[in-house]
Amino acid sequence: MSWHSTYDFLRHMADSWGLLAMMLMWIAFALWPFRPGAKHHNDRAANMIFEDQNDGK
Repeated sequence: MSWHSTYDFLRHMADSWGLLAMMLMWIAFALWPFRPGAKHHNDRAANMIFEDQNDGK
């Protein structure tokens, strides 16, 4: 297997499967905050800026 054919193989893999993997990761990251168990974490993050620095101590 020559260097050129290895490059072509890796380029083909990146163009097809790499794009598919990145698209699936983007969809997963975009939907992650909307999962059922995330409500508490989302509410905490949304209200964190309104807490005083000494409230947690």
